[in-house]
Amino acid sequence: MRLLAVSDLHLGHADNRAILTDLDDHRNDWLILAGDVGESLTHMALAFEALRPRFARLIWVPGNHELWTTDENGERLGGAEKYAALIDLARMYDVLTPEDAYPTWSDGPERTPVVLCPLFVLYDYSFRPPDVPLEGLRKWAAEGHALCADELRLSPAPHANRAAWCRQRVVISRARLNALPPGTRTVLINHFPLRKDLLFIRKVPRLAPWCGTVATDDWHRRYNAMVVVSGHQHVPRTDWRDGTRFEEVSLGYPREWHGRFDRPRLRDVMREILPGPGGGPVVS
Repeated sequence: MRLLAVSDLHLGHADNRAILTDLDDHRNDWLILAGDVGESLTHMALAFEALRPRFARLIWVPGNHELWTTDENGERLGGAEKYAALIDLARMYDVLTPEDAYPTWSDGPERTPVVLCPLFVLYDYSFRPPDVPLEGLRKWAAEGHALCADELRLSPAPHANRAAWCRQRVVISRARLNALPPGTRTVLINHFPLRKDLLFIRKVPRLAPWCGTVATDDWHRRYNAMVVVSGHQHVPRTDWRDGTRFEEVSLGYPREWHGRFDRPRLRDVMREILPGPGGGPVVS
């Protein structure tokens, strides 16, 4: 029994949708989908239909692309309404979300159980350089050819702005994590990286403000994390901070993975989170 993870499948791209074919049977394993599976409810349903029967459990957290405003069956959905619709869809397929009770994972009676904590924490632009004022952020990003599409496509409604939505999600997530029994071992799962020093977007560094919040910088220590899982950067890698393993589990866009695969298969891009040690593709 293994806990596996992948993110940023971006099923809006036809080449990426091929990852849902030629699937192995992982009915003893759990799979984390760490956001940016797609942009529409149709993309999400494709993923859930293909993957749910192949795994003992699916856990999903939203990325920014899932939250983009889209037309769904004649209805324009964005902001908190889009998030609620995604939660409803996930529950139709028995997929766990940040709105469900945290599950406990163990691969045997001699292993200490670990609580898996799917989070939905956005960004609040606090990853921007200290000399860039918030009111000048868009101009600064545009000068570096890095203005994020979220500014046009990710509605924060009914919140005043995306930073306010992020602050609400930090409060909600912190309250749930604080309620865990003292000493609980965790795996923290969020689409956006929890630490600014784990940004590796060197080609477009001015996208940093759309990558997380400094409010989560110490959560791996505060909440006794064995592993922190994230995506968003399209830079799959393993890092360590304070004895905690951080796994970036992205696939990314076709132009990014074509150098690694002729055609990506799920078994090539999933990363093993537990029992570990992680850091590479899964061998079925």
